[in-house]
Amino acid sequence: MDYLSLTQELGYRTLHSTQTIQTLWGGYGELVRLLVDDESIIVKHITLPRPQNHPKGWNTERSHQRKIKSYQVELHWYQDYVAALHPACSAPLATKVIETEHSCLIVMQDLMQLGYAETVTTANDIHLEACLKWLAWFHASHIHNQGNGLWDSGTYWHIETRPDELEALDDKALKANAHKIDRILKDAPFQTIVHGDAKLANFCFTEEGTQVAAVDFQYVGKGCAMKDVALFISSAVDPKLCATKEKWLLDTYFKHLNAAIESCQPAISFLKVEAAWRPLFCIAWADFQRFVKGWSPTHWKINDYTESLTVKALRSLSSYQR
Repeated sequence: MDYLSLTQELGYRTLHSTQTIQTLWGGYGELVRLLVDDESIIVKHITLPRPQNHPKGWNTERSHQRKIKSYQVELHWYQDYVAALHPACSAPLATKVIETEHSCLIVMQDLMQLGYAETVTTANDIHLEACLKWLAWFHASHIHNQGNGLWDSGTYWHIETRPDELEALDDKALKANAHKIDRILKDAPFQTIVHGDAKLANFCFTEEGTQVAAVDFQYVGKGCAMKDVALFISSAVDPKLCATKEKWLLDTYFKHLNAAIESCQPAISFLKVEAAWRPLFCIAWADFQRFVKGWSPTHWKINDYTESLTVKALRSLSSYQR
């Protein structure tokens, strides 16, 4: 990629250096930091030709098309949604989106320059609360938003985009009820927009860890908020601690959701939202478990805690109307 020409096109005088932050999942491009003039910018350079390899072996045309759609959704997000985000759920603004026949570029703010310079691999309670607060405000501010131009069903593990993984699933009870679980989540009251990949690695923190911004909006779309909460906890909390911390984690999320709804959606009853959403935590995690067990049956995210949540979810299905 000729980043010098890009910086000139953007109106900068000097490109001081180029730093590759990471390659994109599956070989679809790279994320680059450019030091230009007296500032830095981030460029997400997406290449569209199909890669030859996949990290987990799922190198199919369906996988390729899902990835292409995810980048189209992300372009739409940065063009039409991100500028309207509530300040309590920060994300980098896009300054330029460039599409060509075989690639696309998203030029965006560098979160380091905005004070979000820290990433963590092990989260303490301050980090956990900051992310749960971000999710709460994100979800509250988007209740009843139809998510036009985004995924009809947000998250990267949505069942309609993962038939191969469902076919490979050996858990007979989970497989038999997979579509019912999906329908319960789709029918959940107070549908909102979900981030869709709200893992710890997609959050950047201030130095003290109390404020956070999110990145990577390839799987943003309409859905049940508990899907984001389950995915986040699966990525940020040691499975051995999940059972003992579950109540604190959910109480913390709903505490911030209460404040966010009062601020953003005063016509909506927080108590009704909590009553509708809290029981769906295990359902949402069982939905994610369905994907993980079909995709990578030996994955560390399959453990005693997740299995117990899945059993709880399956036992609760009879309480939901068909």
